[in-house]
Formats: sequence, C-alpha cells, structure tokens
Amino acid sequence: MAVNTSPESPLPVGEVSRLIGGWIDRLGAVWVEGQITQLSRRPGAGVVFLTLRDPSYDISVSVTAYRQVFDAVADVVSEGARVVVLAKPEWYAPRGQLSLRATEIKPVGVGELLARLEMLKKSLAAEGLFAPERKKPLPFLPQLIGLVCGRASAAERDVLENARHRWPAVRFEVRNVPVQGVHAVPQVVQAVKELDEIDAVDVIIVARGGGSVEDLLPFSDEQLVRAVASCRTPVVSAIGHEPDNPLLDHVADLRASTPTDAAKKVVPDVGEEYERVRMLRDRARRCVEGLVDREERGLAHALARPSIEDPHRMIDERADHVASLLDRGRRCLGHHLDRAQSELTHTHARVVALSPAATLKRGYAVLQRADGHVVRDPDEVTADEALRARVAEGEFSVRVDARGDTAGGTGE
Repeated sequence: MAVNTSPESPLPVGEVSRLIGGWIDRLGAVWVEGQITQLSRRPGAGVVFLTLRDPSYDISVSVTAYRQVFDAVADVVSEGARVVVLAKPEWYAPRGQLSLRATEIKPVGVGELLARLEMLKKSLAAEGLFAPERKKPLPFLPQLIGLVCGRASAAERDVLENARHRWPAVRFEVRNVPVQGVHAVPQVVQAVKELDEIDAVDVIIVARGGGSVEDLLPFSDEQLVRAVASCRTPVVSAIGHEPDNPLLDHVADLRASTPTDAAKKVVPDVGEEYERVRMLRDRARRCVEGLVDREERGLAHALARPSIEDPHRMIDERADHVASLLDRGRRCLGHHLDRAQSELTHTHARVVALSPAATLKRGYAVLQRADGHVVRDPDEVTADEALRARVAEGEFSVRVDARGDTAGGTGE
C-alpha cells in the first residue's frame, strides 16, 4: 500500500478506502473466538449481523453471516454465548468499515471451555501465581472492607448482613459492577485496582452468586487473575457455591465457598471474641492467683525455718561455740605455759646448781693466768708468777712463791 503522497498531491478518500479494501481482500480466512454481544436477525433478510467481543480487552468486531450459515446453530446460540467463527475480513468501502464474513459458526461447549481453563490454569501455575508463599495473611479485624459485587445482588446482601451481624462496627467500600457478560471482566478489574489503591482498605472481597460455567467465566479470565496477583491488599474470592472453582479462587489469598462464608472468614464474631477474651481473662486470673498462692506458700515455708523465725539463734549458738573454743584455747595455752614455766624453773635450778658461780659461793676460787687460762695443775705455774683468783664476790691478785705456794694479794 506504499504510495507517494504530499500535501500538494494527496489521495482522495475513495482511493484510500479502495487501497485498504484491496489489501484486506488478499487476507485469508481466520478462526476467531469471542462472545456475542449483539444479534440482529431481520425478518426476510438473507444476512444476520453479529457483534463479537473480547471480554478480556473490551474490543469488538462486526460479523456478518448468511442466514443458512447462522440457522445451523440458531437453536444453541444467542446473545452472551461464546462462539468460534471461521471468517474472512472484508472492507466496506462506502463507510470505511471493517467486518468479518462468517462461513462457519461453532458454539464453544462446556467441555471445551473447561479444557481451555485447565490449560490456562497450568500456565499460570507454572508462573508461580498460585504459589502458597505468595498468599498474604488477612488482618484479624479489618476496619474497612472493599467489596466487588453485582448491584443489589444476593451476594452483596449476604456479605453485608453477615459481616455486620458478626461485627456491627465494620465498614465497607462497595463497587457494584457487572458480574457476567462482556463488560464483567474490565469493570471487575477496574474495581479491584481502585480498591487496592485505597490505603484504608484492609481486605478486598470479590463476590458473586452461583451460576453456570459460562456465567462464571469472567472470574477465570487471565486479565483478572493477573490483576489480583499484583494487588498489595489481600483478596478473598467468594464466587458461586462450594463446587464452583474459577481460577480466581487459586490466585486469591483466601478462597471462600460462598459470599456468606467470606463474611464469616473475613470478619470475626463479636460474641465469640468477647467469650474468648473472657476465657483468657479467667485463665490469666487463675494463673496469677496460682502464682500468688504458690509464692505465699513458699514464703510461709521460708518464714517457718529456724534461721528466719529466730535469726539470732544461730548467732547465739555460734557465739557459745566460739566462747567454748576460746576458753578451751586459753586453758590449753595456760597448761602449755605452766608446763613450760615448770620446765624452765627446773632447768634454771639445774643450771644454777651446775654453774661455776654456785661452786664459788661454796668457798671455792678459780685461778687464771695472765692469758686467761685456768690453772688446773701446780706444774702449770712458775715461781713468782702473778695469777688472778676469782671468788664468788670478785677477784684479787696472787703471786706464786718459790715453794710453789701462792701469796695472798688485794681482792678486787
């Protein structure tokens, strides 16, 4: 389609439309899946007009089919049904409009839908979107709960009534959106993102009543699953009844079997919590009383001990023992001193009796030569040798006579 144009030589609209049509005519037929949002069967007309919509991305395309092509599935196909269409792109030049010319239409059966959901489930699980470690814990007592549900639906009523019955002070931030059909997915995704951006919202509940597999398809949409996986706020899935299991249940932080069950799991019961608090208070009181009783018994037992009851008794007993030991020590020391004194007296008497002084007192004298040697033999002295005589009361000099006798001298 590359053509040379300029502001001075532009192409007419008709030529542009013709060129686009020529390019589209060269395209082959393709199989397209979508949901029928509009169906027009004019009486007597040979062509049926449909609008196919992709609920995940909010995109629609017009489809035309000859009556005989549509009549083959007219009994099982209606607005809201999911179909697979074999169609060739066509360009309507007068209006500049693209459409698909269907040559075959096949309704998507439940089995096929379930098979596709199972494949999508495995793919998302392989990415780790359903991993348990990604689950965020719910707050014990949420102050503000975000609720995504249908307008005036039974699911909304069940959640609000049960939650307020369990905890009257709980508050809700409600977003009413379509919960089935072609507009469900984008609006549910938008509501979840809006609530996730509100800091005061503690937990988000996505609720819907029961329905067929086709009715619950929006809650298995990949776009919604990824939006919930990226939420920083815990999300609770309360879709359908117990047997229903959309993919939202796997990615949510908590799965509730019903909207009523979601209210019970998210909001604590004020009566049960009051009873739990009462039981904990009673248990704490019993523990404290038991501890006090045990300590009182221990204190009484300690006070009953002799050392505590009469603390001076031990000191007195020890004092008597110390006094006894002191007296015993003194007696022993006295005995030792007396015995030592007696021995010293006897030894002194013996020393005195054996000392030269005692001998001198009996009238004896000791002769000493000038060099101090004691004279023991007369032959040790010579005539006229001066000696010293030592007696008990002093000394005096003597001289040896010629005959060997000593002459007396003056005492000293």
